[in-house]
Amino acid sequence: MVRFIDFADKLSGFFGKAFAWLIVMMTLGMSYEVFVRYLLNSPTPWALDVSFIMYGTLFMMGGAYTLSRGGHVRGDFLYRLWKPRTQARVDLVLYIFFFFPGITALVLSGWKYSARSWSYPGGEVSINSPAGIPIYQFKSIMVLAGALLFIQGMAQVCRCILCIREGYWRQAAEDVEETEDLLIKQANIAESDAHP
Repeated sequence: MVRFIDFADKLSGFFGKAFAWLIVMMTLGMSYEVFVRYLLNSPTPWALDVSFIMYGTLFMMGGAYTLSRGGHVRGDFLYRLWKPRTQARVDLVLYIFFFFPGITALVLSGWKYSARSWSYPGGEVSINSPAGIPIYQFKSIMVLAGALLFIQGMAQVCRCILCIREGYWRQAAEDVEETEDLLIKQANIAESDAHP
């Protein structure tokens, strides 16, 4: 089980970090659009569609990565007070009855949606702009994102089972640190240096 958890975390981490580069591409694309629109008075017909496509892709592909790092929003005002074994039991039930049916529905409906988009002659294009940006390949992201979420969900179930057995949570590798936590550490270091 531990090997599968490591595999899923690494897989989710790879895709999450690879698709995070879309942030840079979106920034450059929107900066270019602002420049040509407001300084050259020559707006592009593709900027809006491309920004929506990239943002949607980033959002979908970040799901498994965020799940692997425990970053999804959780109403934990009660949850955090429970013992780890109780948390794991509740999580296990929620994964089985809510997470997996929802992700399975995403993959199956995404597959149909994507297949229909690919079936158009030349592939489906956006109707929102005169540029006719091809969108069929981006609709396939729903299937890939769902498959990655499913794999990561199985790893989370393994984490739950191990926590029920062992009484503690196995944490994922920490590769991102919250800005607030970083600032608190820096403030503590500065304070300890000022008052030896």
